[in-house]
Amino acid sequence: MSIRFTTRARGGLAAWPVAIVLAFGLVGCGGGGGGGDGDDKPEASASASRSSEAKPDTQEGDTTETLAELKGPSGLFLKVTSAERDAGGFITVSGELKNDGGETVNVPAQLSGNETEIIRNGSSLGGATLVDSKGKKRYYVLRDTDGRPLTTTNFPALKAGESLPVFMQFPAPPADATEVTLQLPMFTTGTIKISG
Repeated sequence: MSIRFTTRARGGLAAWPVAIVLAFGLVGCGGGGGGGDGDDKPEASASASRSSEAKPDTQEGDTTETLAELKGPSGLFLKVTSAERDAGGFITVSGELKNDGGETVNVPAQLSGNETEIIRNGSSLGGATLVDSKGKKRYYVLRDTDGRPLTTTNFPALKAGESLPVFMQFPAPPADATEVTLQLPMFTTGTIKISG
């Protein structure tokens, strides 16, 4: 009896992959041009993205706190949402890089800075610096042991209204420095408050 049960269970388990493949095949074939419910969903999301692209100012209704807004070339816009001090002795600055313009834009190579070691590793935000005016010091983006900058790298072309999350890591200034100025090549500067 135990042997029959095991054989039946094995046979049933072998049928599961076939049933799953057939189910996905039917789902993939459905939704052709019949005008069913499946056709309405992509159009609704496409119209929603079109309406969001029509608004040039995305800060309205946004619940994320904005520490600084840096305007760049060709409609690029960097919104800094956090600057957190870590116990490991560095600061992570995070935000969103957005194309507020009306056309697709390539992120400028100048944002990588002019250091050969950073440029060799592809496009990045390696040219960013933090300035502690109180301590009279400038902090450059950290690098790993292979010389790669600890920032977002290899940016795609940004379509009109499109945005992507970005980050940069810097050495932390002294604990009494609570405000620093973020500088990015080709962008306006912005003062940000450090948390943590």
